Amino acid sequence: MGKNSLRKRKGEDNGREDGRSIQSHEAQTTNLQKQAKPPPSLPNVSFYLQVGLISGICMIVGTIIGSGIFVSPKSVLGNVGAVGPCLIIWAACGILATLGALCFAELGTMITKSGGEYPYLMEAFGPIPAFLFSWTSLLVTKPSSFAIICLSFAEYASAPFYPGCDPPQVVIKCLAAAAIVVITIVNSLSVKLGSYLQNFLTAAKMIIVTIIIVSGIVLLAQGKTENFKDSFKDSTISVSSISLAFYNGLWAYDGWNQLNYITEELKNPYRNLPLSIIIGIPLVTVCYVLINISYFTVMTSTELLQSQAVAVTFGDRVLYPASWIVPLFVAFSTIGSANGTCFTAGRLVYVAGREGHMLKVLSYISVKRLTPAPAIIFYGAIAIIYIIPGDINTLINYFSFAVWIFYGLTVLALIVMRFTRKELKRPIRIPIIIPVIVILVSILLVLAPIITAPELAYLYCVLFILSGLIVYVLFVHFKFNWPQKISKPITMHLQMLLEVVPAEEVTE
Repeated sequence: MGKNSLRKRKGEDNGREDGRSIQSHEAQTTNLQKQAKPPPSLPNVSFYLQVGLISGICMIVGTIIGSGIFVSPKSVLGNVGAVGPCLIIWAACGILATLGALCFAELGTMITKSGGEYPYLMEAFGPIPAFLFSWTSLLVTKPSSFAIICLSFAEYASAPFYPGCDPPQVVIKCLAAAAIVVITIVNSLSVKLGSYLQNFLTAAKMIIVTIIIVSGIVLLAQGKTENFKDSFKDSTISVSSISLAFYNGLWAYDGWNQLNYITEELKNPYRNLPLSIIIGIPLVTVCYVLINISYFTVMTSTELLQSQAVAVTFGDRVLYPASWIVPLFVAFSTIGSANGTCFTAGRLVYVAGREGHMLKVLSYISVKRLTPAPAIIFYGAIAIIYIIPGDINTLINYFSFAVWIFYGLTVLALIVMRFTRKELKRPIRIPIIIPVIVILVSILLVLAPIITAPELAYLYCVLFILSGLIVYVLFVHFKFNWPQKISKPITMHLQMLLEVVPAEEVTE
């Protein structure tokens, strides 16, 4: 890892053209190739293998199904007030996720660069919207998602110890913080350990989903349908309530765009990418609707709203005396989602640090363990900050508001490039009505809660996103480097404590 690798990296830096996107530079240094040997700086071996149709479907299903289906049913029902509208919202969220994923499929096969929304925004609108996306992702959407999942884990892990009442908030938040610390340590110590943990927890996730669905089908066959009579009675339908219900439902579907991060690793992506989406997301939608139907076979709307942990209540009524299985496996499922989120988002922080969007120390890599330990630790610390003041529903609204701004903007980029970048090849070309529908729904989701039920959280979110403009002008456009200088003592201590070095020193 000596001078040759350093010269090679420096040569790449010097040959970089002015005005080129940051994502283009990433493609030079860490571009993933089919069945190539992974560089030590990004040692996630599984992503370097060719991913076929079945693997693509499993990746979508495994990524989406996490904590959301065990947390959001209560919030969705609370916003619409009745069983019928609740089930319709769950199905509609699945349809919207499918349409959005099809838009991303066209973008992903048209612009084959890693980085999700970043290169699409860069190509359509230039560097400023792309930077604002990375700024918001690093400091709002990714860590708040991590915090939500760990709070969900804490609620289900603590529920059996407080039968008949809600666990104290201090217990939930301490458990969530402990989960973040453990996951952060695991992913900082070893990629293989994090990968093995993820495989085990994914299997546990599918077991509990299967148990709930099969139990619900059996109960329906036995005639447990009384809670579905007059299913639209007492519903509270308004633009604001529907938008907030969509926020909570779409949170459970988050991850529908993950295949865009591995387009280069898909076998025959022009066929398998859209097929994986068309099969995978409707499969998740069916699972989610069936799980909600299972909940309503044993709980009335009032009982579901009063339940602190919906799946635990379901298990107590259906699986007794083996009801302990439900909170155990739900906890496995949520911690698995948190582990996967930490694994991927930690590397996003690492890339941002390497490219100058965050402190340089965040691009350092552990010499012994070959993990971006400083980036993962930073990500975990930000997530703990989100846990302290927030509850799950507030964080979900905060997350969904921010993320749908950029989802809508990214889909708008698809329409814009139909006119401004006609020369680009489009192996997948979806009907223009699909992105138009997604954009209109995105506008509704973003504006409706602000207009009908304004809260300060939305204002804070907008101000934070716009504050990225100041950061961009000072530290990207004018390249002020005083934060790097101030952080030098911290960097020196981290190098000694964690045995980390700059990424280029361990790049082959």
